[in-house]
Amino acid sequence: QVQVVESGGGLVQPGGSLTLSCAASESIVNVDMAWYRQVPGKSREWISGLRPSGTILYADSVKGRFTATRDNGINTVYLQMSSLEPDDTATYYCRYSGREWGRGTQVTVSS
Repeated sequence: QVQVVESGGGLVQPGGSLTLSCAASESIVNVDMAWYRQVPGKSREWISGLRPSGTILYADSVKGRFTATRDNGINTVYLQMSSLEPDDTATYYCRYSGREWGRGTQVTVSS
């Protein structure tokens, strides 16, 4: 199976920024990638999709604050997060080709 590993999570104050990384063990060229997040007790929320064409889609909840990018040369996608809010606190997951998930990285936004 393809393995994806998220990293970059941590504790950040409201209004701050973090950049998450997702490294895949296989090529991401021509592969749909996506970012999700999940709060305990709630369903997993789709927040961004990265199409092979370069088109990037965002959920309304993060549009204008988060930027997703891909680096096909190192099989890695990124999620740049700014203007973080307490409601952004969640475990963030990366998904490869609509199938494989990473284990997640925790983001906590708190004073």
